[in-house]
Amino acid sequence: MNGSEKTQILDEVEEILAPSKKLDFRYLFSILLLMSLLFTFLFPKIYLQNQIYYKSRDISVLKREYDALKEENRIIKTKVEGMKFKNQILDTLF
Repeated sequence: MNGSEKTQILDEVEEILAPSKKLDFRYLFSILLLMSLLFTFLFPKIYLQNQIYYKSRDISVLKREYDALKEENRIIKTKVEGMKFKNQILDTLF
């Protein structure tokens, strides 16, 4: 290999390694515009998903409390029913 071939290979390597696109104002503006559009469309989706998640947690807690109160109400009704029955039997005995 002679010197001209070496310089030609070095020039080609520099051409490949050198950034082919300079960061000018238009390129920077287009990247910022793209990022702002992505943020504009993704932020509401993420916000809504979080709100749905927290509301479903609240609903789950309320449902669990409702089921517990319903069961407690059933137990109290059976106790009241038992007391009424005892009261009616005791009234008939006296």
